[in-house]
Amino acid sequence: MTKKAYRGLFVCAVLGALLFRTVRLDLRPMHHDEANQALKFGDLLERGEYRYDPNDHHGPSLYYLTLPLARVLAGRSLAATSETMLRLVPALFGTGLLLLLLLFAGGLSMEARVSTAFLAAVSPVLTYYSRFYIQEILLVFFLAGLIAAGWKYLQTRSGWWAAAAGFAAGMMYATKETSVILFGALAAAAVIDRLLRPKTASARPWSVPAVLLHLVIFAVAAIVPAWLLFSSFLKNPNGLADSVRAFGTYFHRAGEPGIHTQPWWYYIRTLLYVRFGHGPVWSEAFVVALAIAGSFFAFGSEPGKDGHPRLVRFLFFFTVLAGAAYALIPYKTPWNVLPFYLGLVILAGNGAGMLWRTSRFLVVKVLILAVMLPGILNLTRQEYRANFTDFANPTNPYVYAQTSLDFMKLVKAVEGIAAGHPEHERMLIKVVAPPDETWPLPWYLRRFARVGYWTDVAKAGDLRDAPVVITSASFGEEAGRTLDGGYQSAFYGLRPEVVLSLYARQDLWDGYVRSRAAESPARRSR
Repeated sequence: MTKKAYRGLFVCAVLGALLFRTVRLDLRPMHHDEANQALKFGDLLERGEYRYDPNDHHGPSLYYLTLPLARVLAGRSLAATSETMLRLVPALFGTGLLLLLLLFAGGLSMEARVSTAFLAAVSPVLTYYSRFYIQEILLVFFLAGLIAAGWKYLQTRSGWWAAAAGFAAGMMYATKETSVILFGALAAAAVIDRLLRPKTASARPWSVPAVLLHLVIFAVAAIVPAWLLFSSFLKNPNGLADSVRAFGTYFHRAGEPGIHTQPWWYYIRTLLYVRFGHGPVWSEAFVVALAIAGSFFAFGSEPGKDGHPRLVRFLFFFTVLAGAAYALIPYKTPWNVLPFYLGLVILAGNGAGMLWRTSRFLVVKVLILAVMLPGILNLTRQEYRANFTDFANPTNPYVYAQTSLDFMKLVKAVEGIAAGHPEHERMLIKVVAPPDETWPLPWYLRRFARVGYWTDVAKAGDLRDAPVVITSASFGEEAGRTLDGGYQSAFYGLRPEVVLSLYARQDLWDGYVRSRAAESPARRSR
């Protein structure tokens, strides 16, 4: 591959990734986890207040990295923010992940880097969670940055790359508590690689004083950003200590039985083959197969234009160890596949690149393309389906307790009713539901000035004080008896098997129905 072709193809991969990650970010309703993160960010945006919570929400990096963009686009108002604006942050980091592959020069061939970029660009799971306002894709970005900076340090022995690696490690820690699992896997992979590597004389002997200095630089570069973020830039001095105390909470949660408990092979199944009922087949087995090929090449090649087997071997050990650690943890969610999936994608890119480079005959290269192109196109088709058609469909394996499209009808009804109320967005709304059946309502009702939340009907006072009452199904009968006669009720799905009841004062409901009937068919369809 010529350098010109390499640059052109790499740019195409990055632009494709950017397109899939940023177009129509408002399509999917906010997941309850996203809404939680958004409201937590709202405190920072509007009042400059952030305090790390060791029991929930994960690390502070997502909020502080969102702040500059929000200040430009929304000022200091959470009500002025949007799903698109918030999700643009992980979308840009998901795209930036491809740019970090440029730092693997010397460890991966040009063909391997381009192949990895294309696989990452069209990966359904990477793209889906790059459009999700949670910490996961940021964690993967900084993980890739740590590995890349570590590789550059091994090549250059430069203190600047030691600092870059430390910064990436610190940002990983400030992003999510599970980063400690990845630190352990990285360290173990480095040890295993060193033990299994033949003992040959190094072309550039290590200087002990320089290594110690660089370790200090690494540690300082890691601790300072983590300390600043966890301490809310020194406003909360105990923040970093709280992050350490949080390990007890998250280790307990990881091992306790519950609705998130899955068998050890859950992530393997998610990547290899998933089909729910009569729904479509989802599979990234193409990536896994190429990763296996890329791993074999790592144990039989020599340093040169094909790359350096040391980097690929390290990635192989890291991927296996991290994947095993996540598999052994009973608590599983589909986005937790991403950290070790990063290793799989890079190994797969190495497999594709090595197949291409070691094929000396044109007919063999044509056959490789005949296999590769359908694989890439199949991933692209799944990527499109995951993000633009089945983005809230339970048959999509990356959809997890996702807010349903039916819920958006409730939101539209409340907004329509408020338009006909004399106080508009100052209209009183009472919500009576358990916390897990309340979200993402606080996000969608953030523009309303008078919204109250209760977990018991008796504590909500007289429900008739509110023109609009929203309850969970468990409180629907009790609320219905109170509001019977003067209110119209309607029912909307929040997510699978969870229903919310909407009660609106009859005159306001009738006005809303009339306004809907007066809309043109084209507007109503939107």
